[in-house]
This record gives sequence, C-alpha cells and structure tokens, in this order.
Amino acid sequence: MEICYLPPTEAEGVRRLIYAQDRGKGETMNYQWYPGHMTKAMRMMQENIKLVDLVIELVDARIPLSSRNPDIDKLRGNKAGIVLLNKADLADEAANALWLEAFKEKGLYAAEVNSRSGAGVKAIRGVVAQACQEKKERDRKRGILNRPVRAMVAGIPNVGKSTFINAYAGRACAKTGNKPGVTKGKQWIRLDKDLELLDTPGVLWPKFEDQRVGLYLALIGSINDEILQMEELAAELTAFLKKEYPGALSARYHTDEAGEGFDILADIALRRGCLLKGGRPDIRKAAYMLMEEFRNGKLGRFTLERPLS
Repeated sequence: MEICYLPPTEAEGVRRLIYAQDRGKGETMNYQWYPGHMTKAMRMMQENIKLVDLVIELVDARIPLSSRNPDIDKLRGNKAGIVLLNKADLADEAANALWLEAFKEKGLYAAEVNSRSGAGVKAIRGVVAQACQEKKERDRKRGILNRPVRAMVAGIPNVGKSTFINAYAGRACAKTGNKPGVTKGKQWIRLDKDLELLDTPGVLWPKFEDQRVGLYLALIGSINDEILQMEELAAELTAFLKKEYPGALSARYHTDEAGEGFDILADIALRRGCLLKGGRPDIRKAAYMLMEEFRNGKLGRFTLERPLS
C-alpha cells in the first residue's frame, strides 16, 4: 500500500478561516484555518524536538491521513515515530486494520486505541519499548543506564492527546476538553522512571491543498463549529453516508435516502420532532443532531478515507 501525503506548505502570515460557497457557480466549500497560536505552538515544538527520543502522533481513526499534520513528519526527522489510531471505536473496524498495515509499511509503529475508554492504552508501553530499542542499546553501549525515554505527543486539535496521556498515566495530569485548543502550552509529564511525555498543543497546517481535508477535519470536530455553517456540513455528511454506507441514515432515522442533503435533513427534522413554528422542519437543529450522533458513534462506525492500494 502507498500513502500519498499532502505536501507541507509555508505559513503565509496569520491565517483565518475562509469558508465560502458560491452556489451560483457551483463551487464547493473552502476551508482554511491557521490562527496565530498555532504558529507559536509549532515554533515551540521545533525548539523542543531535540529534547525527545520519540514522537507519538495521535490521529483520528476516521480520517488517519487527513488528521496527520504533514509538518510533524518533517519535524520528527530521523527520530522514531508511533502513530496511534485514536477513537478507533468510532471508525470502521476493517478500515482500521488496513490503516495499521499501511502505516507499518511506511516504517512507522502503529496501534489503535480508544483513549476515552482506555482500550488499547496499556499495550502502548510495549510499542514504545519496541520503537526505542535501538536508542536504549546505544545508551547501554555508552554506559548510560536508566535514562527515561522522552516522547513528544503530537496531533491536530481535538484528536484526544490529553485524554490519551491521562489514560496512559492512570491519572488526570493533562487538561482535557471536547473543543479544539484546550492545551495552550507544553506540559512535561513523568509517568515513571522509564518514560516522560511532552504534551503539546494541537496544530493544524497553514493551508489545505485538498479541500476534502478541510471538510473531513470539520466533520470530526477539529475545526471550531462556531465558525462553520453546520447545515452545509451536515448536508455533506449525508452525501458521504449515502454513497459509502448506504442504509445507515435510514436505519437510524427511518428516512428515505433517495433525496438530496437538505431534503434528508428536513425529513430527519420532521421524524425527530425538530420543528419551528407552524410545524416547519428545523433544519439547523437536525443538522446539529446529525453531526453530534455521527461524532459520538450513535450513528455507527464510519471511516471517511481509506489507504491507497
């Protein structure tokens, strides 16, 4: 399998979200998101990479490629790398297996975890030991014994880094939240005599060359909902589900999938009692409900992208 990564781009100042849709011209939504604090966070990571032996990168199992910041690969250089498919319980089980194999073929250690429930977290120590085996051997030959492995934990906003660290440590030692940008600065966490973790803020990259990446990130909640048009986003989700997971919407909402996005949202609103005055369907409320149920797994287990074969 071959994974095609988006090329890293140079930051062009402080970027804001540009979200536009020209219905008359038939153009698709355009997502760009790079606020100033991410520039500062990336600079901090660049300054601290020399202090670590390993980079543990969390990705969202539903979009393992689009939730990988290409700048982190560049930052890691020749240091060992582990990719964790977090929120694996929300993703298609068969697709998880394909992605694990794909990352391993790229020379990266990989595992699937569910940081919220703790599933798969205990096994990560073995993966860390395997990834740092050469480093430990070099230390031994130089007479350096019992030096803890230092690992940088990286990933995009809202991917679950702090929740993973707390589950890994078995205690609440990193701030967590369900909105992007909870971790504002670096945090060193000493788990035991063998391992120290550096938690870092979630960082996106300056420009999405492929607008599908921006769409996928918006769908899983890595871009703040407050600056998105949720009705448009939910309509995009219905189109994807109809094509890739036919029957999922009808199974959950008993809706007819033959219609287009806004027709389906209107039908869901009527069936779930999301109504405005006069009994008209509240499409906005239905859109938020659909997005919430997609993100928390009530709608089912879905993977938005697959590795290229």
